[in-house]
Amino acid sequence: MGKIIAIANQKGGVGKTTTSINLAASIGILEKKTLLIDADPQANASSGLGIDIDNLEIGTYEVLEHESPAKKAILPTNSPNLDIIAAHVDLVAAEIELVDSEQREYMLKTALQEIKEEYDYIFIDCAPSLGLITLNALTAADSVIIPIQCEYFALEGLGKLLNTIKSIQQLHNPNLDIEGLLLTMFDARLRLSNQVVEEVRSHFPQMVFDTIIQRNVRVSEAPSYGESIIKYDAASRGAENYLALAQEFLKKNNQ
Repeated sequence: MGKIIAIANQKGGVGKTTTSINLAASIGILEKKTLLIDADPQANASSGLGIDIDNLEIGTYEVLEHESPAKKAILPTNSPNLDIIAAHVDLVAAEIELVDSEQREYMLKTALQEIKEEYDYIFIDCAPSLGLITLNALTAADSVIIPIQCEYFALEGLGKLLNTIKSIQQLHNPNLDIEGLLLTMFDARLRLSNQVVEEVRSHFPQMVFDTIIQRNVRVSEAPSYGESIIKYDAASRGAENYLALAQEFLKKNNQ
């Protein structure tokens, strides 16, 4: 049975999509069958893995609305052992259209039942909001990874997200775990970056991944070529960071 992991933080620009693409690709490289679901209407995870989103026929929108089975929405990527259910800007409409649906928080969970056993891990790249699509992702997920950038205001909004997770555990998904907090965009030269690492680790000692994702130009360049950092530049520091994270994640999951 596959494990579903949402990658979520309502703050934008914290490295959610970068982490979704590169962690999923790294897990695939380590020979686990992996699926990435793009649940962000900006569709950056889809274009970042080389999907032509303008000509997408079936994607996350159709799956969420139960207009198409999830199996039909799966596309291969250019990364080993990694498939994707891609998004399109149409996904914005789902936020409004699902409001009146019965079981509206469970639409994604229901849709993924038929494919969950076909993958070792399913990652969901969430939008930078706590709207209905993100609630669907957290209701469908077994656990959540929360990226936190090593910059000023890093912890701002984290309390709100943790409260949202708590209410989802109470109302919709009692089995939802926090997989871990992931420190991103770390710059060792900046005192602030080091202070944020200390602060997050002192507040949440049991929850923070040991691996820290450092700022890396090659990581920023890779999506414009439609490739993960592993494919774009396997020798880069960014690739090393994400492979280390994948190994830590698998060890945590006894793999």
